[in-house]
Amino acid sequence: MSNNSAKTTGQDSMNRAKAYQLVLFPLNNGATNVYFVLVLSYIAMFGNGVLGLLMAFATIMVTAMRLCDAITDPIIGALIDRTSGKFGKFRPFMIIGNLVMAASVLVLYLFTPLIPESMMWLRYVLFVLLYFIWVIGYTFQTSCTRSGQTVLTNDPKQRPMFTLFNTVGSLIGMGAMQFLAPIIRSNVGDYNTAEFYRVLAPLGIVISIVLTILAVIGIWEKDQPKYYGIGGANAEKVKVSEYIAIIKGNKPMQRLMVAGAGCKLALAIATNVSVLCMLYGCMMGDYDGLYLPMMVLGYACSAPFFLLTIRTSQKEGQKASLEKYVRLALIMYVGVLVLLLFWRQGDPAFNLSLMGENGLSINLYTILFIVFFGIGYGAYYSTADMPIPMVADCSDYETYRSGKYIPGIMGTLFSLVDKLVSSLATTVVAIAVSFIGLSDLPAAETPYAPGMNWVVIVLFCIIPMLAWIATLIAMKGYTLTGSKMKEIQAVNAARKAAIADGKTMEQAMKMYQTIDQVPAEFKS
Repeated sequence: MSNNSAKTTGQDSMNRAKAYQLVLFPLNNGATNVYFVLVLSYIAMFGNGVLGLLMAFATIMVTAMRLCDAITDPIIGALIDRTSGKFGKFRPFMIIGNLVMAASVLVLYLFTPLIPESMMWLRYVLFVLLYFIWVIGYTFQTSCTRSGQTVLTNDPKQRPMFTLFNTVGSLIGMGAMQFLAPIIRSNVGDYNTAEFYRVLAPLGIVISIVLTILAVIGIWEKDQPKYYGIGGANAEKVKVSEYIAIIKGNKPMQRLMVAGAGCKLALAIATNVSVLCMLYGCMMGDYDGLYLPMMVLGYACSAPFFLLTIRTSQKEGQKASLEKYVRLALIMYVGVLVLLLFWRQGDPAFNLSLMGENGLSINLYTILFIVFFGIGYGAYYSTADMPIPMVADCSDYETYRSGKYIPGIMGTLFSLVDKLVSSLATTVVAIAVSFIGLSDLPAAETPYAPGMNWVVIVLFCIIPMLAWIATLIAMKGYTLTGSKMKEIQAVNAARKAAIADGKTMEQAMKMYQTIDQVPAEFKS
């Protein structure tokens, strides 16, 4: 390879995204998070409260269906990896996935309640079938968020920015639904009524479709073969039989899956609608007056942490940033735990209180809760999606390790963990609720039941805290630090340039194995 050729290629060795691409593509996560709230947060309550399905069935089924995902997700991942048409690798699956979810949700929420109770068996069948179809669409689209990052940018300075905009996208999608839900509930019907879902579902679908269109625009220019790994359009297709060996060899991905599961479990349980109904409605007695203000507080506290996580990620790497702020969330939730242990039913001094009969009425208990919850929520929410851009690092590591470009299977593996944990959260909540003798999932107007405070303590505090501890343990052995990723990108860029100059994959892999062997122009 000539010096001139090397220099020319080296100048373009770093694939950087334009500003609008960094902003728009992460909205794909917002699009799927609309459905995360719309389905995973409400499906058990819908099945039990509207369709009249047994609570055990409506909740356990959601988790049991993950057995099917263990088969379908690798197939979808392999399909993404083997796709490279004129419409790109990722855009078709983003669009198809969203349309599949929209259709299944409309039929589930709008039409299944019309089935007469005399045909209850059909309600059960359609509930399972439509949920399965929805999951397929969800996998299509969520996998693209994880895998599409590999073509968007490989700049270690930009990838932390993806975390910021990914979280913003998540806030737009999830926040919109969390904001609309209590408003619809107050004006239409409670969470266990068919009327509530007839309004929420169409609104959610419209929001998700708009976000998907914007995300497609964001990745349009990047969804091309020249950005697919180091081999580009000529890269050898990976056989399905090779995937198991590849996954076994990718230790960072294994650890990230555990860490991501911890972050997701904490978020899924702590924000579960039934848990929040028990906390703000059943225990504190003012769901309408507390839910929205506390949600706004959490989001407002998240904003400065988004900026802090980016700064830490750019200076020290994404691993260091994730560990630092998860650790802070854990410390703050110790305070939340103590406060909930001090809660006393009917005692105004030990209850959350924002407004009294005469207006503003904030007690010391509320002030302390706002401080601990606000900082804790801000810290963990800003890191909840951080493992997503780290999937791209693991994908680039695999290309560095083996020369294989398999973002699809990496994305679906992480999506599988995401769905497994999210579904498990619903089952855990239902099991916990059953221990205090409730046969139905609690809604905002459900009266306080003895022992409910202990259920809230376990679900709102202890399980998230244990999940964060698991995240920190997994990250301890995660080797893709900021400095290591710079080495990986330099080696991959040098190999890509060698292949472009006529070298085979095998020759390029042997030519550049360590950072010391890489020409200086690739190290910038």
